[in-house]
Amino acid sequence: MYRIGLTGGIASGKSTVSHYLCLLGAPVVDADALSHALTADGGEALPAIRARFGDGVFQGESLDRPALSALVFSDRYARRDLEAIVHPLVFREIEKEALKIAETGAPAVVLDVPLLFETGLDQKVDETWLVCVPESEQIRRVMLRDGLSEPEARARISSQMSLRSKVLRADRVISTLRTVEETRLEVRALWEQTLFSLREG
Repeated sequence: MYRIGLTGGIASGKSTVSHYLCLLGAPVVDADALSHALTADGGEALPAIRARFGDGVFQGESLDRPALSALVFSDRYARRDLEAIVHPLVFREIEKEALKIAETGAPAVVLDVPLLFETGLDQKVDETWLVCVPESEQIRRVMLRDGLSEPEARARISSQMSLRSKVLRADRVISTLRTVEETRLEVRALWEQTLFSLREG
């Protein structure tokens, strides 16, 4: 089964592209959703997170996501420790979901992974699609969406690989600095081209 790695920086529009691919019938494995499940109440990652970060990032048995986010985005060592806990579990779940989809006979799957390049998962897909906007637009969107100050927005964006580095590594680059309809037309064309190539190949 052909694997497409879909990625994009914070507030790049990746989730919008991922949702539209779902509407087109593409099977999508959402790494963020898997990560959220692993850190939800009773989630497999919670004991290790509590052991590393303590009760200060919890409210009772529930993870205090804003408190944890504030910590890891201000301390790169804390962020690395959190990633060391969560990423292996997410990677395992991605493989499980991809195998389930392969068993249905689907010709292709989209792996929606925000840190695709940072984690090396780009080496495990056949093609990479990068959704992006200029950094200035990213900052504006993050501030508007999350109610953050400009320094806070910049800190979150700088925690990921630079846009230039991602563009150089991506097979396809999808800009969302256009109308929604224009983006949808491009995504539809890319998905249909992929399916056509697989059928003809």
